[in-house]
Amino acid sequence: MGDKGSSEVQIQSTLVHGKYELGRLLGHGTFAKVYHARNIETGKNVAMKVVGKEKVIKVGMTEQIKREISVMKMVKHPNIVQLHEVMASKSKIYIAMELVRGGELFNKIVKGRLREDVARFYFQQLISAIDFCHSRGVYHRDLKPENLLLDEDGNLKVSDFGLSTFSEEHLSEDGLLHTTCGTPAYVSPEIIAKKGYDGAKADLWSCGVILYVLLAGFLPFQDDNLIVMYKKIYKGDFKCPPWFSLEARKLITKLLDPNPSTRITISKIMDSAWFKKPVPKSLMRSSKKEESELFDLEDKCEKSETMNAFHIISLSEGFDLSPLFEEKKREEREEMRFATAGTPSSVISRLEEVAKAVKFDVKSTDTKVRLQGQQRGRKGKLGIAADIYAVTQSFMVVEVKKDKGDTLEYIQFCSNELRPALKDIFWNSPPENSAPL
Repeated sequence: MGDKGSSEVQIQSTLVHGKYELGRLLGHGTFAKVYHARNIETGKNVAMKVVGKEKVIKVGMTEQIKREISVMKMVKHPNIVQLHEVMASKSKIYIAMELVRGGELFNKIVKGRLREDVARFYFQQLISAIDFCHSRGVYHRDLKPENLLLDEDGNLKVSDFGLSTFSEEHLSEDGLLHTTCGTPAYVSPEIIAKKGYDGAKADLWSCGVILYVLLAGFLPFQDDNLIVMYKKIYKGDFKCPPWFSLEARKLITKLLDPNPSTRITISKIMDSAWFKKPVPKSLMRSSKKEESELFDLEDKCEKSETMNAFHIISLSEGFDLSPLFEEKKREEREEMRFATAGTPSSVISRLEEVAKAVKFDVKSTDTKVRLQGQQRGRKGKLGIAADIYAVTQSFMVVEVKKDKGDTLEYIQFCSNELRPALKDIFWNSPPENSAPL
């Protein structure tokens, strides 16, 4: 895991199994916190991932944590974050991992697009790591720049195997995976189609998106509306910027082929002219170089005006951050989006309860709910549509929009009825400075 600061570590009094001293908080995710820690026997620094058992059990993530640990024990590779050991107490799981001090690759991208030889350097290491995983029957399924860390020498390290799976897991009779997971902007068309997918081919699609982002500085598929973005992904509807070399353009087009059966394979990637170009020796210790030497500074302002760092963050996490930067007040927006733990059926049941309480008609499928008012308003009966997107098996994003009727009536309904009724299922991330688990 990454060390996001260089300040002196202040060791807390917390001891893990009498072996590790926990230090400052490095970061936190949905179900875990990561601390700087030191092995008091060897003096070695590690990243300690602390997972609360009760929270994991509550949201049904036990198998996912077990799988992440099993996968990390299997995949020993120089470009994959290494697992040192796993310990447990009555209430916590402690995972001691390699401390990767260079931060996330994502932090470089938000500063601007990378030079092509720098992007190639990272991409070669990414493909080497993924090829190793696939050879062991492991598919990552959530590849994105935020899950790619850099060590002190600027070498790439793949992290976060929480959504990974083994080749024999979750396979249906057709021999394909059917679990919908991953991050919206990086997910493959076949996962969106929910018709089953090959884990290896889905990973390579994500690698294609990553390569595009490294070279362009923005995403190939972008839209403020998640559904519209999914349609672009499904069709493979993207354009390469003019500064892409012809060889890079060819490789990305083959990676972002919406047809998985004709998408390029790892062996052909490694055999491509662009991939085979040697990396300059000066890049082998890129973190020692001036930061500006890693970026393509020409035409820096030619990026799409509709895409900036906040858009990338918004799309990569699947959440709409635009209310923070728009003049329009949140309560005046004609849509709302929130995250929640649980299952689609639990969200649908809650929406059906709301509809019953306010005497609305309701129709639902596995991932959609439509509420229809019985009373005619200023512009007819109010219609509300809710779409449920599974980020993981037990963590979802729900998007609610006005379907028909008057906007003011919709806003009042959301403020007075819908938000209060759903408030207790909104997911709230723990504050960064909260106490250890």
